[in-house]
Amino acid sequence: MINDLVAGALQQAGERNREIERAAALVLGAVRADALVFTAGAGHSLASVAETFYRAGGLACVYPLYHPDLLPLHGAAASTAAERRSGLAAEVLAERAPGRDDVVFVFSNSGVNPYPVELAEAARAAGAPVVAVTSRASVEAAPRRSHSTLLEQADVVLDTGVRPGDAAFPADDPRTVALSSLLNVFLWNEVLAHVFDSARREGVEVPLWRSSNVEGGDAANAALLDHYRPRVPALR
Repeated sequence: MINDLVAGALQQAGERNREIERAAALVLGAVRADALVFTAGAGHSLASVAETFYRAGGLACVYPLYHPDLLPLHGAAASTAAERRSGLAAEVLAERAPGRDDVVFVFSNSGVNPYPVELAEAARAAGAPVVAVTSRASVEAAPRRSHSTLLEQADVVLDTGVRPGDAAFPADDPRTVALSSLLNVFLWNEVLAHVFDSARREGVEVPLWRSSNVEGGDAANAALLDHYRPRVPALR
C-alpha cells in the first residue's frame, strides 16, 4: 500500500541533497585525522543515533551523544520535556566535547527545540563542523522554542523533506506512516557510501564494524574496540 510513497520519498531525498558529498568529505576528514564523528538526537531521532553506532557496516569512530531523559522508553512525556530544556546539551557535552578535527551530526525532524540547537551551537563554537539531518519544511512550520534553529546552526544541511508532523499517509490528510527515521537512516547511509568510495580512491582505510555473526567478525572488531574504547565510553 505504501510502496510508492516510501520509494518516492527516498528518491526525492536522494535527488534533493546535493550536500551529501560535503557531509562525506567532513567525515572522511575526521577519519584521516583519527578523530570522531559525534551523533546526536532526541526522542525518536535517537533511533538514528543508534543506527550510526556499533552496527555491522557502520563507522567505528562514532561517539553517540545521549542522555537517558531523552529516550521515550524511559518516560514518554519526560523525553519531550527534556529536549525542550535549555542547558541539557551542555550537560551531555560535559563528558566529552567535540574538537576541531571532529564532526557532529545532529538528527532532528523539527530542529527547533533547545537540545539540538544548543548542541549544534556548542559544537560550532568549539570548532567542529555540524551536519544537520532535518526537514526544512518541518523547521519552518514548527513553533520556535529556542533562540535559533538547527538550520541556522548547521554547516551542512541534509533535508529529509518530511512534511510537518512527520506523518505521510494518506497523502490528502496524513495521519500515520512517519518517515523521518527511515529517511534519516537513508541519508546517513548515503554519506557512508560516499565516504567509502572517496576513501578507496585515496587509499584511506575507513574503520568499519563487521558483523559479530560472520567468520572473523569478532577478531576484526576487537582491534577497533581496542583503538576507540578509550575515547568512546559507550563501547565499554
